[in-house]
Amino acid sequence: MVKVAKCVTYNKVVGIFGFTGEDHIGKVSFPPVQAVPSFPTSFPHLFSGKDNLRCLIPCAIDQDPYFRMTRDVAPRIGYHKPALIESSFFPALQGESGKMSASDPNSAIYVTDSAKDIKNKINKHAFTGGQESIEKHRKYGANLEVDIPIKYLNFFLEDDAELEHIKKEYGAGHMLTGEVKKRLIEILTELVERHQRARASVTEEMVDAFMAVRPLPNMFD
Repeated sequence: MVKVAKCVTYNKVVGIFGFTGEDHIGKVSFPPVQAVPSFPTSFPHLFSGKDNLRCLIPCAIDQDPYFRMTRDVAPRIGYHKPALIESSFFPALQGESGKMSASDPNSAIYVTDSAKDIKNKINKHAFTGGQESIEKHRKYGANLEVDIPIKYLNFFLEDDAELEHIKKEYGAGHMLTGEVKKRLIEILTELVERHQRARASVTEEMVDAFMAVRPLPNMFD
């Protein structure tokens, strides 16, 4: 972090992040903290002796400035530039106008949710582009641009042919909102339960091995 910080001037960090004189020093000091996991030497317990590894970072667009800064700094301190895969933001269940929030458990699906929780959240809280009545839905079809179940299926349904079929049928009004939600509930439940089984198999020894770190070097050496 100290090496990274030495390579980024205050004027440059202001230009990247738009800091002002009213921002506290925590904001100014954070970019090096975000940068250094890009380098294998930050994880000596995992990559000892492999200092030449390259880093691929999946992230949302809001993280882009941090790693553009990191790409500029990396060659100057002897590392490869990290590469980025920039992903779309995941919408809140209530729609694009809202956001996921820990203060609203119904705004998102959690990996700790039960099958009952998932079913309840999707059926009661997932915003849809379906029409207000079956008759209108059959006539006009669903608005896929605002439909949250469809957006979630874009992420989680791996069968592209099935996804296109659902979009076509739902958009034309041949498939109802309840049918789309039912398919999403099946997919999310299987995914979350698989994760929960994997999580349950993690032992304290595994956690200790992952969290083990070497002593920090003297930053003034």
